[in-house]
Amino acid sequence: MIRNLLRLVWGLWLFLLAVPALLVAGLAILLLPALRARRAAAGALCRVWFLLCGLPVRRTGLDRLPAAGCVIVANHASYLDGPLLFAHLPPRFGFVIKKEASRAPLLGFLLKRLGHHFVERNNRHEGAGDARRILRALERGEAAAFFPEGTFSPDEGIGRFHGGAFALASRTGLPVAPVAIRGTRQVLGGTRRWPQWSAITIDVLEPLPARKGAGDAASEMRDAARLRIAQATGEPLL
Repeated sequence: MIRNLLRLVWGLWLFLLAVPALLVAGLAILLLPALRARRAAAGALCRVWFLLCGLPVRRTGLDRLPAAGCVIVANHASYLDGPLLFAHLPPRFGFVIKKEASRAPLLGFLLKRLGHHFVERNNRHEGAGDARRILRALERGEAAAFFPEGTFSPDEGIGRFHGGAFALASRTGLPVAPVAIRGTRQVLGGTRRWPQWSAITIDVLEPLPARKGAGDAASEMRDAARLRIAQATGEPLL
C-alpha cells in the first residue's frame, strides 16, 4: 500500500516537474541566438530534470565518440530515450525525428530551433527528399543521432533496424557509433502507463569504422550495430 502510494506521488512529481522544465527550456531555445547555445541550454535543463526526478544516469564510453562528424544509432525502449540522449550527447549532434513531430504547434517550432532533422515515414518521395537534406548536412560535417528501430515495442528486445542511418553513413564515409541505453524501458517503456524507478545507463560502444560505398557496407553496419547493442543491453533480437 505505502509502496504504491509512494510510486503514485513520485510519478506525479515527474510529470509536474516536466512543465516548468519545458517552459524554461522553451524560453532558452527562443531567446538564444546560436544553435550550439540553444542545444547546450536545453540539454542542461534535461539533465536537471533527470536529477530532480531522482533518476541516476550513468554514462560510459563518451570518449569513444569520433571528434569529427559521425552517425549515432541507439536502441529505442521508452519515451525518455530522446530527451536522455539529447541531455548527454555533445551539442554538435542533431536528432533525426519523425516528421509528425514537426507539425505539433509549439513542439515542432522548438525542435526546428534546435536544428533537428525530420523524416517523412509514410511518403516515399517526401522521405527521399528529407534523406537528401540530412545527407547534405552530414557532408557539411554535422553529426546526427538516429533511433533506427523507429519506435519502441511493448516486448523487451532490440527490434529490426531500418537502413536509413547506415545508408547515409556509407554514402558519406562517416563512422557509426552504436549506443546502448538501459533502464528507460523499466521507467516508462513498453505498455507501462505509470513511471517506475530505475537506474539508467548510456553506453557508447566502439564505433564501426567508416566504409564509404563498399558494396553491402550499409547492411553489414546495420547488422553489426544491432548485434552490439543487443549484447550490451542483454536484450534479445526481435
